Amino acid sequence: MTTTTAPNAPSASAPSATTTTACCGITTPGGLTREQAETNATLLKAVADPVRLRLLSIIRDSEGGEACVCDLTPAVGLAQPTVSHHLKVLTEAGLIEREKRGTWAWFRVVPSRLEDVRSIFA
Repeated sequence: MTTTTAPNAPSASAPSATTTTACCGITTPGGLTREQAETNATLLKAVADPVRLRLLSIIRDSEGGEACVCDLTPAVGLAQPTVSHHLKVLTEAGLIEREKRGTWAWFRVVPSRLEDVRSIFA
């Protein structure tokens, strides 16, 4: 940022016309890249819903670490199409895996993706 001296300003306290300063003094590179931020935002959006958080916790805490959609629907008290939508969002974010067994879909948490969520804030 370049600052200039006003015509009637006292010269002792005003910067010269060529003075360049950082706004807030941040001089070290850091933070997320744009790609990292977009990836993390997608992941956080997937878990930023109370129903999806409940579904994740139910699946994670189920016997064998997996749950059938037929048990998830009554557990969250929502219609099957709504639960399927939430499960699809979680699956697309890579947080859960889906396996078809006969007429039912079974879901299990992907531990490495949960670690990815944790690492965003580490």
